Amino acid sequence: MKKQNRQEVIMGFVTWAAAVVTIATLLFIIVFILVRGVPYINPSLFSFTYNSENVSLLPAMISTILMTLCSLVIAVPLGVGAAIYLTEYASRGHKSVAFIRATTETLAGIPSIVYGLFGMLFFVTFLRWGFSLLAGAFTLSIMILPLIMRSSEEAIKAVPDMYREGAFGLGAGKLRTVFRIVLPSALPGILAGIILAVGRIVGETAALIYTAGTVAQVPENLLMSARTLSVHMYALSSEGLHINEGYATAVILLLVVVMINMLSVKIAQRIGGHP
Repeated sequence: MKKQNRQEVIMGFVTWAAAVVTIATLLFIIVFILVRGVPYINPSLFSFTYNSENVSLLPAMISTILMTLCSLVIAVPLGVGAAIYLTEYASRGHKSVAFIRATTETLAGIPSIVYGLFGMLFFVTFLRWGFSLLAGAFTLSIMILPLIMRSSEEAIKAVPDMYREGAFGLGAGKLRTVFRIVLPSALPGILAGIILAVGRIVGETAALIYTAGTVAQVPENLLMSARTLSVHMYALSSEGLHINEGYATAVILLLVVVMINMLSVKIAQRIGGHP
């Protein structure tokens, strides 16, 4: 056997082995959560009011949806706008571009607990918002901003230059070309980054404990404390009194993530013109 063929066989084996291990690990986690959590899902978990007996997860589910929407409303315009500036308006090789990208990479590598401490010191204490949905949303928006910004930048870069040249040739201005030609073409890639951001929001715990708090009730306004599903699951497991309900919450959280991903794929397919 030739050396090149031997290397191809080895790399193929390593690739398949890595894929099998990854799929097996994912299936094990899913099956483990379902086996431990499904038997303890009951109507009391979906009561509108939380108490120590029913440990309802419905307030946390509503808070999770509100937290996700508020964070995206803050982060998506900033992230996409920054990506448009870097790819369409900023001069290539300019120092400001390199500085922004370096800052983005730094923000992406900061642990979530550090974001939580910053949010507590700035939003909760300095701005006097207290433990609130608003403080948590602003903290999470800063956390997901690098992810949305980089994915949007790569999606915009992937749009062929001939689209821009064709629009300019027809007399369209820069702004019109960006919003009518470039962004619609880059929308599936931008949406992929938003999907990843939603997954990080839904699964975040450490940052929200320090900013949004752990009050298990449906927030009546943005300045009220709120507990998301991940924080709710952490609280139940850390107390040690409702471990089984914690696994049931994990099942619901898993279903929420799957539904979000399926919905996002459908939207991406519809935008991309696929059936």
